[in-house]
Amino acid sequence: MLLELTIKNFAIISELHLNFHKGMTALTGETGAGKSIIIDALGLLAGGRGSSDYIRQGSEKCLLEGLFEVPQREDFALLINELGIDTEEELLIVQRDMSMNGKNICRVNGRTITLANLRRVGAFLVDIQGQNEHQELLQPERHLSFVDEFGDEKYNETLKVYQREYHEYRKLEQQIRKIQNNEQSFVQRMDMLRFQQEEIQQAQLQIGEEETLLEERDKLSNYQKIVDAFAQSYAALASEGSNSLDGVGMALNEIQGIAHLDKEFETIGENVQTAYYLLQDAAAEISRQIDNLELDEERLEVVEQRLDLIRQLKRKYGDSIPTILEYTEKISQELAEADFSEENLEKMIQTLSKKETHVWQLAEQIHQQRKLIAHRLEKEVVQELKDLYMENSQFEVVFKGQGKTLKETGFDEVEFFLTTNPGEPLKPLVKVASGGELSRILLALKTIFSKTQGITSIIFDEVDTGVSGRVAQAIAQKISKIARNSQVLCITHLPQVAAIADYQYYIAKKVQAGRTSTTVQQLADTERVQEIARMLSGAEITELTIEHARELLQMAKELDVSKTNK
Repeated sequence: MLLELTIKNFAIISELHLNFHKGMTALTGETGAGKSIIIDALGLLAGGRGSSDYIRQGSEKCLLEGLFEVPQREDFALLINELGIDTEEELLIVQRDMSMNGKNICRVNGRTITLANLRRVGAFLVDIQGQNEHQELLQPERHLSFVDEFGDEKYNETLKVYQREYHEYRKLEQQIRKIQNNEQSFVQRMDMLRFQQEEIQQAQLQIGEEETLLEERDKLSNYQKIVDAFAQSYAALASEGSNSLDGVGMALNEIQGIAHLDKEFETIGENVQTAYYLLQDAAAEISRQIDNLELDEERLEVVEQRLDLIRQLKRKYGDSIPTILEYTEKISQELAEADFSEENLEKMIQTLSKKETHVWQLAEQIHQQRKLIAHRLEKEVVQELKDLYMENSQFEVVFKGQGKTLKETGFDEVEFFLTTNPGEPLKPLVKVASGGELSRILLALKTIFSKTQGITSIIFDEVDTGVSGRVAQAIAQKISKIARNSQVLCITHLPQVAAIADYQYYIAKKVQAGRTSTTVQQLADTERVQEIARMLSGAEITELTIEHARELLQMAKELDVSKTNK
């Protein structure tokens, strides 16, 4: 349910904040005052297509914000969870900012979402009934969706199963077609991937191997430099002539002779002794390294060849050994999934044939259930049309085209047929219904669907156009009936509809400082009498029209009491 609506700098609305209630609210006012602008704002909050033309002249952006109760539906809860939207307080704040530069920012409870996802959320919050819906009734391809909306939970589950199986069937069909149409290129790619896989696997690459080889190559290629450095170092430390170890040993003997005379002398002696032993160890290690050094030119060649192989593989498959190994895993997975052979293709074709048979069986189940749903829908629509003074109407859901082509919805094609005159044959709705009749048919369907759809707010945008008198009163009662199951906002020019509403808002426009702006006022009972009298008579309000307005409001109250007592 819509609780609050805030609009800033939108069309001729400078700033507007409205509170809404349960039940039925009528929006009335002079033509051009801005009633439809409010509906446009709600449509944009529900994810409708926006435009910078909506932004009020002189402003850089407009702001739309709606506060809604969270719909108590499992599929809505799944959607909100998918989008990561917090609904702990059971409220939704839906915001949409539109800027002159074309930028749209959509938020739900502070979380920024895409316009497409706002449209998914909005489908649960707002259902705007107007000229577009009239047009849907005139499009036979949309009639099937009306029938499906009337299905129960069991039917919807069967339809979901069919659609899941249908998509799997089409996916397998596409895979087979792709293989058959591109067999040569497919085989060539598999051969290339197998070559690449074998080339990399034969190399037996190890992570860290390249670094180790580079270090070994540097040692092997600098053999003479290493030998010379060790030889000179050993000679300096431990040659038979004058060497550093002898010098350090002499220094140690001298200092040890005086170490007992001073603590500092003793420390110096200890340091020189440590240095002497370290130099002895270093000289021994240098000697060992010299003994072990050997110029292995064959090993150097092996290392160079291995590094060259790694460079080639890096040039082809990645900039490092880990990257090459990741690529190997990727192509190995592709090869495993696409292990093509004539035998596998034949198995896929056999599986496709079985799936096709199964999908056709499910489609037949959908068709049989759909016929039962259509029959119930026909009866309810006829009853609703009788209540709307189309008592001679016959309404039929005509099935055609079944058994020809499988689609996501099954193999059915349906079209609504109607006759409104006794003795006249049923004809396609699009050829026989007038504007007023379309309004009543739409209202009949919405009365039926509102019980099960669970839309929180239904908005009627002048669906009562083209009717008057007792038909207007019947339409008013139908809209009021819908308001028992859903919040209803109704733009209307009919006093009968305005009178039966639980609340009434008067929308007007005024000019201040040379700028036009829209104002909205919730009418008290006495003010409603005046407004309904204006709707009855136009510009001149007389005592008779005021009395008639009071009578309409009183009739609405009595009707409401009778509904409550039932």
